[in-house]
Amino acid sequence: MKLSFTQYDVRCIHPFGIARSSHEMYPEIFIYLEKDGLIGRGEASPSERYGESAELIIKTIEKGIDLPSQIESPELFEKSVLYQCGGLKALEVAFSMAYLDWWTQSQNIAMKDYFGVEEKIGPLTSFTIAIGDMDLIAQKVEEAKPYHILKVKLGTENDKEIIHVIRTETDKVIRVDANEGWDLESGETMCKWLADQNVEFVEQPLPAEKVHETAELKKKSPLPLIADENCLYPENIPEIAHAFDGINIKLMKCGSMLKAKQMIDMARERDLQIMLGCMVESSIGITAATHLAPLVDYVDLDGNLLIDNDPYIGVLIEDGRVIIPDGHGLGLQLNSTYKGLK
Repeated sequence: MKLSFTQYDVRCIHPFGIARSSHEMYPEIFIYLEKDGLIGRGEASPSERYGESAELIIKTIEKGIDLPSQIESPELFEKSVLYQCGGLKALEVAFSMAYLDWWTQSQNIAMKDYFGVEEKIGPLTSFTIAIGDMDLIAQKVEEAKPYHILKVKLGTENDKEIIHVIRTETDKVIRVDANEGWDLESGETMCKWLADQNVEFVEQPLPAEKVHETAELKKKSPLPLIADENCLYPENIPEIAHAFDGINIKLMKCGSMLKAKQMIDMARERDLQIMLGCMVESSIGITAATHLAPLVDYVDLDGNLLIDNDPYIGVLIEDGRVIIPDGHGLGLQLNSTYKGLK
């Protein structure tokens, strides 16, 4: 099996701001695994929040990743390869999805079939209104017109003003993501206030280390609380289940397609709501997540919709719902206008 990779910088349509930072572009690393005329594609979208970068990922690959000559299953591939990724979860999942893309193509099945997913249609995806220029909010809401649900980034001094401005433009359902931006007092105040603003739930209201305070907030909040930074891996779920009503699973944080499915199963066992989220990514990563979308309650899979230079064609959107594309593996196609990619 031949390994190759390339860095590709995705450009945001608008600067993408959250409580911690703002970016106009994000460096992605595309992983390609080739054998028997088939190409498996994976994507690494590193998070600086967890000490990852494109430079670290490239250095790790260039040190050498030993691919076994004979692999009989995605499970064995992950055991043989992922430990070589230096703990970089974005790189781990890039290899996981690339191999699973290749393997399911070789078996003439879609990736969803490997996970026992029968449906092609997933839940409604939210469309993100990131932190940024207040004067652009009306334009962003207009761009979100095809989508039924807005995800609004909060955790700033202007949180109520942001919601007020959006509410002058639309009465659509809002999902709030505070990105660890509140403390217990402000979290309680905001959750109670947001409950009257047609808000569905609040994601990661407090810093990840404040699990005890989050559990207190859960008792007082009229809105469900969804864990993001508190729930990176399967091992986190038993530790934080008491403090949240649900979890957000992101492939780039959990490090494996197989672990993402494990997290879905663990959350169901604990009666937790489940959302699939994403980073700002191309259609490689977003399409991979979409193959699991029919198994969850909510999706926030709009990373590819927030950029203007997506080189791949994959996940479809119909009336706001994510649709798994036809075809074997991920079902991806390369947009022919983008040269130098596979």
